[in-house]
Amino acid sequence: MSQRRHRTVVLPIATCCLALAAVCAVPARAAAPVQTPQALKEQLPMIGIDQHLGALLPLDATFRDEQGASVRLGQFFGGKKPVLLMLAYFECPGLCNAALNGLLRGMHGLAFSAGQEFDVVVISFDPREGAHLAATKKRRYVEQYDRPGAEQSWHFLTGDAEAIRLVTEAVGFRYRWDERTAQFAHASGMFVATPEGRLARYFYGVEYSPRDMRLALVEAADGRIGSPVDQVLLLCYHYDPLTGRYGVVIHRVLQGAGVLTLALLGGCIAFSLRRERRRARRSYQAKTEGATSGISATSAAAAHANPLGEEA
Repeated sequence: MSQRRHRTVVLPIATCCLALAAVCAVPARAAAPVQTPQALKEQLPMIGIDQHLGALLPLDATFRDEQGASVRLGQFFGGKKPVLLMLAYFECPGLCNAALNGLLRGMHGLAFSAGQEFDVVVISFDPREGAHLAATKKRRYVEQYDRPGAEQSWHFLTGDAEAIRLVTEAVGFRYRWDERTAQFAHASGMFVATPEGRLARYFYGVEYSPRDMRLALVEAADGRIGSPVDQVLLLCYHYDPLTGRYGVVIHRVLQGAGVLTLALLGGCIAFSLRRERRRARRSYQAKTEGATSGISATSAAAAHANPLGEEA
């Protein structure tokens, strides 16, 4: 019985050992060649957004509006209003819709209104899309925005491959068609352009802070929109191209706090000096009035003692 148990235990162990020895005896396969960083970079999708701050948009590029009419990009520039620009194809199943919805939320959070302080231009980068899709998108977002003037100031454009290339290259928008998913691989963002058509600010992702949008519009318009408060805020907030956001400039805040502190100290000192002068003036007046009263009392007493003015 003990021999059977011994065999029952030993045989599986021996089998495992033989199998392990066989595996170890097989020559190791050649390791896969390590890819260089350059090779990895070449295999990555060439998508992203490169900042071209100050670059001029191709204002002569021709597109089609929501009615299919031919329009120049420059028609939406040249006035006094800055422009919010977005590149998004209209049949995108996900990211473009998220970016457009984020743009809508940011615009809802603004006290500024499209058509009054700024305009909006959305350009499809899919040359296969036409005016019907643009009109459908415009109707949806204008209705949700629900502010007067949006119909005339929020534009959805389509165009051919060459016009799209001119705009995407000017903006620094890199994308490609993915055969596997039958979609465009692309990044998302929103751009602020000056009234003259120069790129002023870049915002990344699908959510855009109304505060940052307002400051960017005020800067792009060169102070022609907004209030004095916006100009003060721009002294304390600075656009960071790396993050695409406005952040507090510490040294400017400290300078402002220092100036405010000096002003308060100067006011306190002036108030104290003024109060001391008032006290000194009151004290002097009281002493003068007391001395005058004493002289008058002495004269009255003398007159009472010698009413006829006779000499003693």
